[in-house]
Amino acid sequence: MATVEQERTAVRAEARYVHSSARKARLVTDLIRGRSVPEARTILAFSNRAVAKDVEKVLRSAVANAESRPDLLWAGDELVVAAAYADEGPTLKRWRARARGRVARIRKRTCHITIELAQGVATSTAAAVPAMAAPEPEPVEEPETVDEAEETTEEPEAVEPEASEEPEATKEPEETDEPEAEAETPEESDQ
Repeated sequence: MATVEQERTAVRAEARYVHSSARKARLVTDLIRGRSVPEARTILAFSNRAVAKDVEKVLRSAVANAESRPDLLWAGDELVVAAAYADEGPTLKRWRARARGRVARIRKRTCHITIELAQGVATSTAAAVPAMAAPEPEPVEEPETVDEAEETTEEPEAVEPEASEEPEATKEPEETDEPEAEAETPEESDQ
């Protein structure tokens, strides 16, 4: 049996030779994959990573590509980020002088960022809450009031330390690290 594959129409945009490592760019593209375009724009706007600006430029370009195609007639806010990934680009190798006539290699890494948009429902696992909506306050349960007359709480009585039954004269002196100067040995008293 031959299965008919339904070709999914997707619009893409790509930024090549972005001056950032692919690993850093993947951390940002993983955040927006499967989300709607407005939600992805919000995430990128509040991201602290520098590469988020480059990813946002690619997202804007992909939305512009989708809206400008006359055969699709897609609206930008109805699109979903179907795929977002960052591949490694060429690494620029530079040298830096170090101590005792040595050199150290500096790798200036680049990456290629690609974003594909499709029409459909967002597949993100996050709850679909509008960005500007305030969270609903949870109802607070108030504890039931109890009459003070019915409440019986006893406080434990303070226990005094027990006095030792031995008189102080029979107690052995505590040992200290310093030698006692007052105690005389019998040999010293004969001299």
